[in-house]
Amino acid sequence: MARRYTLVWTLGIMAALTLSAMAQEHANSAGSSSVAAPAPGAPTTREATHRSAMTTAAPDAVEERVMRLEGEKRFRTNCGRCHQPPHKFPPRVMAAAIRHMRVRAMITDEDMRLILKYMTQ
Repeated sequence: MARRYTLVWTLGIMAALTLSAMAQEHANSAGSSSVAAPAPGAPTTREATHRSAMTTAAPDAVEERVMRLEGEKRFRTNCGRCHQPPHKFPPRVMAAAIRHMRVRAMITDEDMRLILKYMTQ
C-alpha cells in the first residue's frame, strides 16, 4: 500500500514538473520572438537592474542574491542540460525532487543547497 502512495506521489510530482516546464517553454518561445538581442558586450537590462539593486541592498539581501545567482549558475550547469527551470514550488517538494536528482546527476551537497535556494525563491 505504501508503495502505491509513493508511486502516485512521484508521478504527481513528475507531472507537475513536466507541465511547468512546458508552460515555461511556451512562455520563453512566445517572449523570445518579440525581444531583440542586445549588442555584443552591452549589459542586459537584467544585469543592469541586478547591479543597481546590489549597490542599494542590505548586506544580508546581497548575500541572498549572490547565493541565488550561484544556484542559478549551478542549475544551468548540472540540471539545465535536461531541464528547463520550472516555476517555483514549495521547498519541501523541490527538496524531494532535488534529492532524487542528486543521486542520478551526482550533485554535491553544496550544489544541492544552492540549487534548492534558487528554485524556491
